[in-house]
Amino acid sequence: MNLGLEVHVDADAATQRVANLVAERMRGRASTLALSRGAELLACLGAEDIPWQRVTVYQVDERVAPSGHADRNLPQLLAAIPTDAVRPMPVEESDLEAVAARYADELPEALDLIHLGLGTDGHTASLVPGDPALDVCDRLIAVTREYEGRRRMTLTYPALEAAREIVWLVTGEAKREVLA
Repeated sequence: MNLGLEVHVDADAATQRVANLVAERMRGRASTLALSRGAELLACLGAEDIPWQRVTVYQVDERVAPSGHADRNLPQLLAAIPTDAVRPMPVEESDLEAVAARYADELPEALDLIHLGLGTDGHTASLVPGDPALDVCDRLIAVTREYEGRRRMTLTYPALEAAREIVWLVTGEAKREVLA
């Protein structure tokens, strides 16, 4: 396992580096990729020469909100990545636990690459401190309690641990303390 750390002069440079790395990993063979929210990274990925027809893109997490709502991650994803490549989390359904299980069934045993960010409270994906989803060890997808006004569907630790590679993009002064 490579635990490399790169520090860049600014957020733009870090974002471009992650986009380059993702593009490099997605070239050459059919691949699976899970993406977190992040308009800047997604815009950079959209500009990369990635063979999207050979890539299946899953969501790391999604807020339970109506289609097209500004709280959702999916609109950012679809603005940058071809729709045919994206497998959206079905958060508009009424039985969230059932659709979470079905989404988990669609996931490969191990995702090739997962992109993660970090919240100022230390959460990643939608694995928020104190949420019961942190304790899920028998499923790849969980539904969280309400956090910042929304329940969420998220990859669980078992899904993250199974990934062949994880790339973190953490920027901003507000996250310095969390990383310390």
